[in-house]
Amino acid sequence: MNVHDSERMAGLLEQSGYERTENSQDADIIVINTCSVRDHAESKLYTRLGEIRVMAHNTGHKPIVAIAGCVAQQEGTSLTAGTNGHVVDIVLGTQRQKLLPMMIQKNQLSRLQEVDIRPLDDVTFPLGIAKRSDPVKAYVNIIEGCNDHCAFCVVPNTRGHERMRSKADILTEVKEAIDTGRREIHLLGQIVNHYQAPDDQACDFPELLSLINNISGVERIRFASPHPRHTGKRLIQAIRDLPHLCKHLHLPVQSGSTQILQAMRRRHSREEYLQLINLVRETVPEIQISTDIIVGFPGESQKDFESTLSLVKEVGYHSMFSFKYSPRPNTLASKRMRDDVPEEEKTARIVNLQSLQKEIQTKLNKKTVGKTVEVLIDTVSHKDKTELCGRTSGNTVVSFPPLSAEKEKLPMNNWVGRLAKVNIKRAGPHSLWGEMSAD
Repeated sequence: MNVHDSERMAGLLEQSGYERTENSQDADIIVINTCSVRDHAESKLYTRLGEIRVMAHNTGHKPIVAIAGCVAQQEGTSLTAGTNGHVVDIVLGTQRQKLLPMMIQKNQLSRLQEVDIRPLDDVTFPLGIAKRSDPVKAYVNIIEGCNDHCAFCVVPNTRGHERMRSKADILTEVKEAIDTGRREIHLLGQIVNHYQAPDDQACDFPELLSLINNISGVERIRFASPHPRHTGKRLIQAIRDLPHLCKHLHLPVQSGSTQILQAMRRRHSREEYLQLINLVRETVPEIQISTDIIVGFPGESQKDFESTLSLVKEVGYHSMFSFKYSPRPNTLASKRMRDDVPEEEKTARIVNLQSLQKEIQTKLNKKTVGKTVEVLIDTVSHKDKTELCGRTSGNTVVSFPPLSAEKEKLPMNNWVGRLAKVNIKRAGPHSLWGEMSAD
């Protein structure tokens, strides 16, 4: 979601006449789009501000510095105080992105700091403005904000309450993305499967997926992230039945302990989650499942953590995002719970969890050796410029060289956006390697 916000702001700036530069010393404006989901992500902002302060001192060049995103929304005017006040010119809340060019113009005229973190229910955005950074995939927002208030999550405070985007706007943007060469549509929302079209009460998330599936030129559809509580039979059947909907489901569990899930306000138990996993796999046997897990949440005992390890073994995730708990401002956990798991214990648990997940991924990936998979090519390999990279429908990364007979006829970049059949020859914990099939 932050990547797409950056695409939108880059598009607004280009429309206003600015050009992108890779060197900060050449920049008239630096926009830092921030994340507040984890403490580490937030701390990157202050490191970057320090770098800009040193650059300005050493070169005498002081660009306009705008801070956008969740930390901007969370901290507001405090970002323009103290030593930061010598660097930061604009603070732009998560719901005010469209105002960025205007705020820059006001700052240029007055040289006064501009702060706007006011809420805004309007989720529309001008069509065709976003400067999409991916040549194959288009991110499309369908929901802004969240109403769930999980105890660890800062999003309801930084992104605001849940606002649905109209079906008409979504479908128009999907068509525009396809017309500009994108092959994959990635739908975004904090709880994406909570979608209900404000302009068509009959259109829920499975129906929206069906409508997008029927748009000519769409090769693949992905979405992030659904909540287990809202993952019903119709959505699972849509994954099974819609040919362009990827056979991959990111289903955040956060913990394998029902007690910790209750403390997190996740509103599902371990048993309910496992029942859902069984239903998904019975309905879509080829599906690949990924998840999010937090270790060291307040009150998490060794027994609770072992419940997480046992759930991970039982489910057998193809991939995982795992994090150490860090208190976030204004969340229920930070207000009501003591961060009582020692940092060294959090580290030991995350290392243990990630080691287990690596073993599981390696075993699952090795089962693919000898099989032929379909890959949507999205880039030339960064490690080996003679190889192409892409993802399977299940979201596994595959690297492979083009066919020898085609190698000289077609430049490497011209493969990007094409579908290829690949025979898998080797497998590691994070990716596969194969050879393109001539069929």
